[in-house]
Amino acid sequence: MASKAELVVEVKSPADKLWAALRDSTELFPKIFPEQYKSIETVEGDGKSAGTVRLLKYTEGVPMLTFAKEKVELADDENKVVSYSVVDGELVNYYKNFKITLKVVPTTKEGDAGAVVNWSMEFDKASDQVPDPDVIKETAAKTFHDLDDYLLKN
Repeated sequence: MASKAELVVEVKSPADKLWAALRDSTELFPKIFPEQYKSIETVEGDGKSAGTVRLLKYTEGVPMLTFAKEKVELADDENKVVSYSVVDGELVNYYKNFKITLKVVPTTKEGDAGAVVNWSMEFDKASDQVPDPDVIKETAAKTFHDLDDYLLKN
């Protein structure tokens, strides 16, 4: 039976700017998060559309993972929604299905344009001994906050 974890993160960056950065994560994330990513490369597709497969190589600082391959299932720029499944890497040993969906929603607070990131993770554990992937949720929250800080400075 599938389990689900959700996260809502408010950021100060405008939704369009945040969305553009998330869609450019193949190039951007290894540059601004070198403590997490050795590299991210597109191995199939155009890097952004549904059907694209990306190879993420993690640094030694990332617990339990050396790499992951993710396949973009849905990419909707108009509604700022992207969804992808992990199809290879250490995570597939622990979770039979592992899917991330995120949506960026524009907000206005005190006259300033910001955004809310609605992030969800659906997963099926390979066995009852496998822990919930809480560290991935925590890393996602930190990534959105750190990306927001980066975008506000650049």
